This record gives sequence, C-alpha cells and structure tokens, in this order.
Amino acid sequence: MSRKFAVIPALLAVSALLAACATATPYQPNLPGQKVKGGYSEVRLEPDRYRVTFQGNSLTSRETVEGSLLYRAAELTVAQGYDWFSVVDRNTDRKARTYIEPDPFYHPWYGPYYPYWSPSWRYYGPGYGWRTWDPWWGDPFWADRVDVRTVERFEATAEIQMRKGAKPEGDARAFDARAVMENLGPRLQRPAPGA
Repeated sequence: MSRKFAVIPALLAVSALLAACATATPYQPNLPGQKVKGGYSEVRLEPDRYRVTFQGNSLTSRETVEGSLLYRAAELTVAQGYDWFSVVDRNTDRKARTYIEPDPFYHPWYGPYYPYWSPSWRYYGPGYGWRTWDPWWGDPFWADRVDVRTVERFEATAEIQMRKGAKPEGDARAFDARAVMENLGPRLQRPAPGA
C-alpha cells in the first residue's frame, strides 16, 4: 500500500476523535470515562432534599446547563414520588480561560543564520509623520499576529426540596415537576446511541 493511502485511515481516526470532542455536553449522568465530559449528578441531603449539579463542557451554553439542571431536579422529584420542588439555593459557576496563540506562519526573523538581521521599513502616515517598522516591535501592516480566544465552562448547582400536592401560587422558587419535564424535555440534547 502506498504512503498516500496509508495516511487516509489515520486522518479518518483523528477526524472521528475530534468530532467526538466537538460536542456540547448532552443530558447524561456525569460519569468518568464518557465520550463527552460533563452531565448531571445529585446528592441526597435529607429524604426530601437533594443537591443537584449539571456540569457542561466548553461547548455547552449557560442556558443549556441551567435548563438541564432544572430538568434533572424535576425528573428526580417525580422519581421520588413528589409533585413539585422548591429551589432553596442555586448557583452557576463560570470558569473562563483565555488563550493567546501567535500566528504559526509569522516569523519576523530569518532563522539561525541571520539572528540579528531582519527587515526594517520606514513609512509616512498622515497625523504622525515618518515611522519605522521593526518586526520585533509590532507590525502596523498586519497588527499583532496573535489569536486571542476565551473558553468558558459553566456548572450549575441547586439545592431543592421536594413536596407533594399542588404547587403554591406566587412562589417564584417553586416548580411543577411534570410541567418542567414537559416543557424542557424536547429541548434537551440526548447522548448519541452507543455513546
């Protein structure tokens, strides 16, 4: 088999791996070793009280994380035999990292043989007169050749208390569990089959 055709399976494998990584966190339990990181988890605090968490990856929006948390709280409420739940306490953490990467194709110097030599130009600009361009001190033609990106991850946590009967009217912290499941369920992204 030629080298050209040997590269194709390797490229397909790398593409499949990158495609798996480029997926927002679906509605799934947060277990180690999953294809896509993140998901829901809960801790029982009392018979009718839980702490519910949903952790998203860098491709999962804050809205999705908070909606998935509410859905899990509703699902847990119904599974425990209750009708509605009240959010006693809630919090959404935002973790952000900023990456600054130089342009890999921009090199203002000319290799190891000419370490102290590089191009230098003078140019005239209205309002500031003659200026000198030096690749060591910035690049007015192409600005600073860097890529700056900020990556965000959200994790929502809520402490809920479950109750039976009709949800109290006028309580903004109270949610009818079945109504939440009916309204948010169709919007959830579920894990792919076999994932």
